Amino acid sequence: MPTLDIDRIRASFPSLAVTDDGRRRVYFDNPGGTQVPQQVIDRITDCLIRANANLGGSFASSVAAGELVKEAHRAMADFVGASSADEIVFGQNMTTLTFHLSRSLALTVEPGDEIVVTRMDHDANISPWLLLARDRGAALRWMDFDTGRFEFDLAGLRSILGPKTKIVAFNYASNATGTINDIPGVAALVRELAPQALVYVDAVQYAPHGLIDVRKLGCDFLVCSPYKFFGPHQGVLWGRESVLTALQPYKVRPAEDALPYRFETGTLSHEGMAGTLGAIEYFVWVGETFGPKLTPVAGESARRRALRAAWDVMLPYENALTLRLIEGLKRLPGIRILGITDPASVTRRVPTVSFVHERLSPQELERILAQAGIFVWEGHNFAVEVMRSLGLIEKGSALRVGLAHYNTPEEVDFFLETLRAALLANRIA
Repeated sequence: MPTLDIDRIRASFPSLAVTDDGRRRVYFDNPGGTQVPQQVIDRITDCLIRANANLGGSFASSVAAGELVKEAHRAMADFVGASSADEIVFGQNMTTLTFHLSRSLALTVEPGDEIVVTRMDHDANISPWLLLARDRGAALRWMDFDTGRFEFDLAGLRSILGPKTKIVAFNYASNATGTINDIPGVAALVRELAPQALVYVDAVQYAPHGLIDVRKLGCDFLVCSPYKFFGPHQGVLWGRESVLTALQPYKVRPAEDALPYRFETGTLSHEGMAGTLGAIEYFVWVGETFGPKLTPVAGESARRRALRAAWDVMLPYENALTLRLIEGLKRLPGIRILGITDPASVTRRVPTVSFVHERLSPQELERILAQAGIFVWEGHNFAVEVMRSLGLIEKGSALRVGLAHYNTPEEVDFFLETLRAALLANRIA
């Protein structure tokens, strides 16, 4: 079976070799933003040197910029499994794109209509809909998750969908609990019980950890952030072509009305788009170098096939690393993991692991780990409703550890030993 050469993987990321006073960094802050491979750096540099111009000119730098922008759209279409590059909208980040699109969607919402949001989402997939509901006089329906299993019971969704439902906002994977949600199941229920509704999916946390296929998911919109999957700070939205065409865009009058430009306001970050292309080229390299030889699928591009191969080899590695982390945490005293811990269910979660300790606050633990060169995040991480549901919002919320395929078993062990020593020192004190 094909396996990752972790040394070659890590050599592709220059930042992984950075030291602080001779001490290597352990990047476990990945849910907040990943490191970038050399392909991203090279693409951005080349853009700023060779294609640093606005679009639409007949001179060389503008022509090169136009070709780059088109290729970035095509690459992202392959990345999410879209049927057309016209369905790909670039923007500043997922939050900004969601607020931007929510303005057009608000024109389809009437007083008394209903919008479904969940208690497991990042606030970027909640607040835009809260504000839309406020502005349009719509009602909010909340989808709760089981705080013991850290999963949704889709039977609960049946009870809140109906003829007044207009928008259903769900996350593909939680940035706090790590839970992977059944988006095809959600979309199927919406089509059955509220066929007039649109399904909006936040895939920011899922995109670094699994292959996305929007045509199989059955949703209408999906948003992700390249800086979470080894690219630059950028946001990308996929929208079903028929839905994007029907919506009224908010744009300046001279701007094109064709897709996707009607939703790409102003001059975009061409260097960011170049870096996003570089991130996808990195995935392709992983698939072609370490992945299995896959049978072509009808209509599939070579790039999409390489992306499938990349996840065939990266996913087992990440799952093994996640289990190593969870099993190690379970052996430490006073630790409560806020997510799925059953080894048989590791495929139902991403390697984002949040936890609390019975005595030490998340803020204290973050500082201790930072002193050892281990980078993690503490607090609610904008998953406010998750932490409120778990009764932790007033207690400093949680400590979050997020793994990526460039992390190693040795780094996990170092983290666990550092944490164990901190807990022991606190108990003695």
